Amino acid sequence: MTPNPGAAIRRADTGDVDRLVEHHREYSVHDGHEVDEAAARAAFGPLLDDDTYGVVLIVDEPAAYAVLTWGWSIEGGGLEGVLDEIYARERGRGLGSALIDAVLGEATDRGLSRVFLETEAPNGRARRLYARHGFVEESSIWMTRPLAGPSSAPI
Repeated sequence: MTPNPGAAIRRADTGDVDRLVEHHREYSVHDGHEVDEAAARAAFGPLLDDDTYGVVLIVDEPAAYAVLTWGWSIEGGGLEGVLDEIYARERGRGLGSALIDAVLGEATDRGLSRVFLETEAPNGRARRLYARHGFVEESSIWMTRPLAGPSSAPI
């Protein structure tokens, strides 16, 4: 599948925050998550300021974005990434594939040992897309425990 030839992927910056919050809202509704636009705006901020926590890649038209954040793993040998969100308003045009390729290129350029992602259990379509790009399902199960609230402060 060939992406729209006019679709240019670029690194998002602080001027993109309103557009990214709108895309995140659409992504959340589509994926069945609650939407907290203030929390999304606060979470995008540090990613747009610099690359301390990760990067956001964006396509202006047709609308699409991906968020790659950094993590550290002893098991994984050090720096790794989490493909936290990926969204394309128009499906079936190759934008998801183009963004995944760009994320994997960014991860490779930065020396990450691996990239993780999660999908909702019923989202087989997304898992098939990720599998075409070399992602494999693992037997690990992610668990979550919310803490006091979102923070952009370093640990």
